Amino acid sequence: MPRSRINGNFIDKTFSIVANILLQIIPTTSGEKEAFTYYRDGMSAQSEGNYAEALQNYYEAMRLEIDPYDRSYILYNIGLIHTSNGEHTKALEYYFRALERNPFLPQAFNNMAVICHYRGEQAIREGDSEIAEAWFDQAAEYWKQAIALTPGNYIEAHNWLKITRRFE
Repeated sequence: MPRSRINGNFIDKTFSIVANILLQIIPTTSGEKEAFTYYRDGMSAQSEGNYAEALQNYYEAMRLEIDPYDRSYILYNIGLIHTSNGEHTKALEYYFRALERNPFLPQAFNNMAVICHYRGEQAIREGDSEIAEAWFDQAAEYWKQAIALTPGNYIEAHNWLKITRRFE
């Protein structure tokens, strides 16, 4: 049974009802409908912290989904799971793949910047200031892209860029 039919959360149930109505109204292929069902089930599992189940659903949605824009969000969510699991290299790979399909995902740029900043801090703790600066410079580039896409968001990143004199 699809996860969307067993979820007891009111918001998830409401979302599922609305999504099912939209799927009936909007002309889509059966493959697109099935891909969306897997994507929706993946989001539900992810929100509950069931990452293995979420990944299975996202991978199945990727197999079925043909629209690059929709695929970008699936890839982004896979990146989120890898970030949560501390698998930063994998997360960066999925964020890159999402941005290849949709370069207007500021949240992907932000998450990439956060990972790079974290790696810069790790390098400082390990006593490698040169490597740390390279990671911080990369974080700055990603944050600049996120801020350019959504001015007014990412205030802390904007302040960090100013304080570290990386904002141009």
